[in-house]
Amino acid sequence: MTEASALPGQPRGGVISGPATARAWCVLAPNPSPMTLDGTNTWIVAEPDSDLAVVIDPGPLDESHLRAVIDTAERAGKRIALTLLTHGHPDHSDGAARFAELTGSAVRALDPALRLGDEGLDAGEVITTGGLELRVVPTPGHTGDSLSFHLPADRAVLTGDTILGRGTTVVAHPDGRLGDYLDSLRRLRSLTVDDGVATVLPGHGPVLDDAQGAVEFYLAHRAHRLAQVETAVEAGHRTPAEVVASVYADVDRSLWPAAELSVRAQLDYLGEHGLIES
Repeated sequence: MTEASALPGQPRGGVISGPATARAWCVLAPNPSPMTLDGTNTWIVAEPDSDLAVVIDPGPLDESHLRAVIDTAERAGKRIALTLLTHGHPDHSDGAARFAELTGSAVRALDPALRLGDEGLDAGEVITTGGLELRVVPTPGHTGDSLSFHLPADRAVLTGDTILGRGTTVVAHPDGRLGDYLDSLRRLRSLTVDDGVATVLPGHGPVLDDAQGAVEFYLAHRAHRLAQVETAVEAGHRTPAEVVASVYADVDRSLWPAAELSVRAQLDYLGEHGLIES
């Protein structure tokens, strides 16, 4: 089995909480766990000379955290004018309704059920609150509604759970689909190659200062895992649980339920492409 450290583009982590770029500041939510790493990264994004800010992923319904986000923005002389969601998982979105009450801001998301206000989010849309430029990038795969946000002025992309600051993400079957996820990674790689994106601002874990390397690492990791799953099936491991026990034997058992979700997505992908019997 190839060790992760031998794969190309091993991500290099930087800061977690605090300023990350000229326009982005992270406030770390107090919800650490094996799945959320250090906690959920709530991002405050604004032009340096503007008094308006955008918040991405207010995080869990934790009053102290939501008020800490508001206090951080106010100390910088900014009012939160808009809230965006990268996707609907509770650790990113459960606090959104209360946050909207506290700030008076609309909540925009791809999933209509998560919106507070009349507007959703569309692929390629450019958000210009307070002179800020944020481009909406569709990145389904982790979930069907996953989005990323390209911040051109800082050569950065906010990836939610599509790329994490440490480890790799779960393709959350059945909502998440591996084919979509691989396409999303390739879309993010295009941002690094064609648009000069250098920094990943993730939904969990530290900032990554080698965006292209991180994407390449994720693509290599997925190819490696797919090959392992295919080999495990050929060896007679038929159920997702059996495949996890074989392929993820070196992974903390507390993460095996999440790994099983990814394996289910990988088995679907291999079956769809005729690489194993469906």
